[in-house]
Amino acid sequence: MLKFTAEHEWLKLEGDVATVGITTHAAEQLGDLVFVELPEVGATFDKGADAATVESVKAASEVYCPLDGEITEINQAIVDDPSLVNSDPQGAGWFFKLKLKSVADMDGLLDEAAYKELIA
Repeated sequence: MLKFTAEHEWLKLEGDVATVGITTHAAEQLGDLVFVELPEVGATFDKGADAATVESVKAASEVYCPLDGEITEINQAIVDDPSLVNSDPQGAGWFFKLKLKSVADMDGLLDEAAYKELIA
């Protein structure tokens, strides 16, 4: 199940852990990424907190933590090669895995149809 935030993050839930990244729309808006900074494994964040930073040739931008939780894994591949986020933002370009404080919080996020309406 894929869910989205109004801040252009996507989440894919497996059990109580969500894989988080930025949407294709966000990657296109940012342009070619040249730098990605990810959070530390074990760090905990509240919903809306700055969890990661991306820089493109155009701008720097924060990636927000979509829900309350703890970072369980990061994608080192996008630190080594930020262009992965541009080429496959909703696949190989994922940012981090987040163990959710409450899986029920996913219900408050946008589904794909609602997100597409938001960016239309």
